[in-house]
Amino acid sequence: MTKDVIALTPTMPDVRTLLAGLYAGGPDLRVRTAADGAVVQLCTPDGNTLVSIEAPILIHTPGEPARLLGTGTTAPDTPVWWTEARATTAVPEAGQLAGSFAGRLATVLGGTTWPPEAATTDVIPLTTDGPATPANTTPHPAIDVLTDTTAVVLQDRPVIPMTSWLSDALRTAITSDRALHIVTPNTARLTLPTRNALGGHPHRWVVQDPHDGYYDGLSGAVLRWQNGTFAPTRTASGTTPVAPAFTNTTDTGERQLILALRTRHPADEQLILGRALETTWRHLTGTPPAGWSTAEPVNLPWSIRQLTDLARRRAPQPTWLIAIGHPDRPALATIRIARTPAGVEEDITLSLGYGEYEPPPLEAIPSLAEALTTEHALTSMLASLGHGPRDLTIPPHSATPPNPVALTLGPETVHEIGTHHAEHPPLNLTPTQLGPTSRPALHYPLGDGTDDQTWTTLKHLTQHLRTGT
Repeated sequence: MTKDVIALTPTMPDVRTLLAGLYAGGPDLRVRTAADGAVVQLCTPDGNTLVSIEAPILIHTPGEPARLLGTGTTAPDTPVWWTEARATTAVPEAGQLAGSFAGRLATVLGGTTWPPEAATTDVIPLTTDGPATPANTTPHPAIDVLTDTTAVVLQDRPVIPMTSWLSDALRTAITSDRALHIVTPNTARLTLPTRNALGGHPHRWVVQDPHDGYYDGLSGAVLRWQNGTFAPTRTASGTTPVAPAFTNTTDTGERQLILALRTRHPADEQLILGRALETTWRHLTGTPPAGWSTAEPVNLPWSIRQLTDLARRRAPQPTWLIAIGHPDRPALATIRIARTPAGVEEDITLSLGYGEYEPPPLEAIPSLAEALTTEHALTSMLASLGHGPRDLTIPPHSATPPNPVALTLGPETVHEIGTHHAEHPPLNLTPTQLGPTSRPALHYPLGDGTDDQTWTTLKHLTQHLRTGT
């Protein structure tokens, strides 16, 4: 697997410290910059990249190193500087070189490294058996293998976050009409932003299992490398088998409450975005989000004004963001902000994790729905409850979909459907009116998340709502 090494330091690596780290390969290696100076690359004399180093990131969010690197990670208290080095797989010594770079930073600045066993302060001599160092010909430092159809990224981390590296690799794959395949060991898990960014076919999470070989970590389909890509295997009958490791699951009693909500605002210069998410967060956890960012690790303190400023600068292009909660209450949201003909729309998915003996606050959802519809221009919200890890990571195992708990339609949506039609579904279901009776929102309670039949109820309800006038 590709060697990623991270230095976590209490102070920012200055130029002198970075140079000390870069000399880990001796005086013969070259240094150059890429990505408009955001990445420093350590190269062989003939120009082949050995290690790519991203600009240090200052992390203000409590618990973020432990969330992404494992709970056993020892790191200075936040704020902490995160400096990530990524070694090419083309040269065996490159991983050692990345470890020496990170180890030197941690030694000089009094920090730590991940993984701790990778860190040294040794000079790593570059030796090759052939006449020249193999070239890394991929267009991005995060891509390890590139074929006509697929960009392959190898990752050996406990948690695979949607880092700026990985986000750029996905963008590179998409713009070149390729699939992105992330290959990990079977012990790895994805963060929710990575899972959401992958979406589905043609992108894949490829899990390498010592017994079952390769399989898709999201569908379980057995895979094999063929014609320059990971593709499902076929039996004689034309079906694709599911890896036994994918179905080997245990119910821990942990659950996840998931809210998918949309808002629509007039495009006004005074508009402040993120308020609906903050209200939801406070309603369900008692506190606002701890931080936000455009990638993981989430590094910025929560600020709706800064979030709005970024979205305004990027308009009319959409903005994709991540928000994270405090370590004692796992919560994570992805937000997509887009300028549309109807105004400015926020598409938000918030997930909250609960242990076996932590009851999710389902009783708070009706009052939350009222606050969002009367104060934050909600168009719709679906609340669901399902089984899943409290830490909100995605393991490479099968998972049942969460069951619907409640559906809320904002006043504009109800008006478009027709109030009388929306209030009278052909079901044993009576919605609650929210807001003024002249232009109400409607809240449909569906269940407590334990009954699979609520999917059928939701299906019939949405079919009825679509036929409104």
